[in-house]
Amino acid sequence: MRRSAVRYGVVAAAAATVLSVGAAGPPRTAPPAATSAPASGAAPVGHAPPAGHAPPVKVPVAVGLGGAVASVDADASAAGIEVLRRGGNAVDAAVAVAAALGVTEPYSAGIGGGGYLVHYDARSRTVHTVDGRETAPASADAALLTENGAPLPFEEAMTSGRSVGTPGTPATWATALGAWGSKPLGELLAPAERLAREGFTVDATYRAQTAANEARFRDFPASAALFLPGGRLPEVGSVVTNPDLARTYATLGEQGVGALYRGPLARDVVRTVRTPPVREGAGRVVRAGDLTERDLAAYRTVRRAPTKVAYRGLDVYGMAPSSSGGTTVGEALNILEATDLSAAPETGYLHRFIEASRIAFADRGRWVGDPAFEPVPVRGLLSQRYADSRACLIRDDAALGSPLAPGDPRDPVPCAPGGTAAPTPYEGENTTHLTVADRWGNVVAYTLTIESTGGSGITVPGRGFLLNNELTDFSFVPANPAVHDPNLPGPGKRPRSSISPTIVLDRHDRPVLALGSPGGATIVTTVLQTLTGVLDRGLPLVDAIAAPRASQRNQATTELEPALWSSPARPALEALGHAFRQNAEIGAATGVQRLPDGRWLAAAETARRGGGSAMVVRPDR
Repeated sequence: MRRSAVRYGVVAAAAATVLSVGAAGPPRTAPPAATSAPASGAAPVGHAPPAGHAPPVKVPVAVGLGGAVASVDADASAAGIEVLRRGGNAVDAAVAVAAALGVTEPYSAGIGGGGYLVHYDARSRTVHTVDGRETAPASADAALLTENGAPLPFEEAMTSGRSVGTPGTPATWATALGAWGSKPLGELLAPAERLAREGFTVDATYRAQTAANEARFRDFPASAALFLPGGRLPEVGSVVTNPDLARTYATLGEQGVGALYRGPLARDVVRTVRTPPVREGAGRVVRAGDLTERDLAAYRTVRRAPTKVAYRGLDVYGMAPSSSGGTTVGEALNILEATDLSAAPETGYLHRFIEASRIAFADRGRWVGDPAFEPVPVRGLLSQRYADSRACLIRDDAALGSPLAPGDPRDPVPCAPGGTAAPTPYEGENTTHLTVADRWGNVVAYTLTIESTGGSGITVPGRGFLLNNELTDFSFVPANPAVHDPNLPGPGKRPRSSISPTIVLDRHDRPVLALGSPGGATIVTTVLQTLTGVLDRGLPLVDAIAAPRASQRNQATTELEPALWSSPARPALEALGHAFRQNAEIGAATGVQRLPDGRWLAAAETARRGGGSAMVVRPDR
C-alpha cells in the first residue's frame, strides 16, 4: 500500500463497491420440498459414537509452515487445513471453516446469518473487506421493534420473525471467492456437507447452549427435531447429524449461493419468517416478520475500504461501518498511543485500557450506524487529533463516570466535556470468529454470526439452519431521546455491529498478526485488550488470548472475568472510582501470527468455550 493513498484512517483509494449475489439466475435443480420436520428416515441423530469415533482434540496453539487456521472448533479448523493442503488459499479455507462452523456451532453462525470479512492480499500487500451484514426488510421503519410506542421485551423481539434480517453469509462467501478465491464453492462446502451428513461429537459447550435454548427450541417443531433428537438434550460424547443441512449445502454447491436468494429455498426462508412454524399449544408469543422474496433478491454485500490507524509503528486495519469495530478499536488505540503501557503496572494498564474503551464507546453510540443512512465521520473518529482531544479527559487519580457524553470528531476541542450522554444499548453476545493464513501469505480474519445464542430460535423446516435475530442489534427506541441515535431501524438498513476482525501489518505492509472474537459489544474490548497484550505487554499471542478480560462499554460498571475480580488490581481500581460486576466469560478469540522466520503461529482459547482449535498445515516436529 502506497503511503500517499492513506489519509485520516481510511484507505482513500478503495472506494466502497456494491456487489450482487442475488441475480445468479434460476436454480437448475429444485431443492427438496420444505416440511415441518426432517425427511422420513433422515432424522437428526443423537447417538453414541461408533467404535473408533474419537472426539476431535482441541489444541490452542500450533506453529509451522504451509498455512494456519484458528477457530473455536476442531472439526471446522480441520476443514480449513484440508483445503489448504489441497492447494486452496486463505479465502477458500475461510469459507470451508465457516461452513463447518454452521454445522458444529449452529447457535453462533450459519447461512441464516451474516458477518464481516477482512482479507490481506499478499500479492498487492493490501487489505480489503466485505460487509455481509444482514439488512432490514424494505418495509421496516423506526417503529420496527416497538408496540404502541414502547420497545418490545428483548426476549419477545428475539424469538420472532420480526427480528430476522436478510441473511448475508452466503453472499459474503460468493463475494470473497469471486474476488480472491481459487476453488469452486462446491469443493469448499464438501467438508461441511460431509460433517453434517456423518455427524460431529457433542461437547459440553454445545450441550450447555442447547440447554439454554431448550424451551425456545421446543416451541418450534423443526428446531426441536434438529437440536433435541428423540426429544432430549444431546449427551456429551454423542454424535449429532444434520442431513437437511447437508442437502442444503449440496444445493448451494451445485447451484451457487443465488439459490438462497431466489427460488424454492428463498421461498422457504420467507415463509418461515412471515409465518413462524410454532407448535400447537405453545404459550409463546411469536411475532411474524415482513421479509419478502424481493428483500432476498435485492441483497448486496458491500466491498468497503478498511479502517486504518497507526499504532506502535504498525498499521492496524479493521472493519468500517456498518460495523463499529474498526472505528471503536481504532479510536481507543489512538487514545492509548501516547501512554507507555509496556512499563505500566497492572492497575495503571487496566485503568488506561478501561478509560479508552469508555470514551470510544461514548463516541460510537452517537456517531456510528449504517453509512448508507447516516453521515458517519469515520475520518474524524480515527484521527489522532481527535483522539488526543479525548485522551486528555483521562486522569491518573480518578475514573471517568458513565454514561460519558460523546465528543464531536468534526470539530475536536481538547478536553471538552461533550454534549448529552446516552447509555449503551444491550447487544447479544454470541458469534464465532475464524482466522486463516496460507502458504503465500494471504490472511483472512472473518467473524460471522446469527446474533444471540441460537439466533431467533427458528429453524427453516427441512433446510437444517437457524434464522438470525440480527435486527435486535438496532436500537429499539433512541437510547436517549435528547441525543440523535444513528442505529434506529430503517428500510434495507444494516444494524450497527461490534464485530472487529483485525489485521496488523508492519511498515513494509507484511502481516504481523490477525485476530477477532465473538461476544457482542465485548468483541471490541476483547480485540483491543488482546492487541495491547501482544503489542504493548509483550505477551505471546496465545497468552494474550487467554489473559483474564475486562470490558467497559460506557456503562456504570466494568465487567470483569473471575480472575480479575479476585485480582489485587480490583480494589486499587475501585479506589480510583471504578465500579465492577462479574462476567463469567468474555469473548472467545482466535488469531494467527507471522513469525520472523516465515512460520505461522495459530492461537485460540485455552479454556473459554471449552477451548479453541489451532492448526497448521506442516507443524513443527
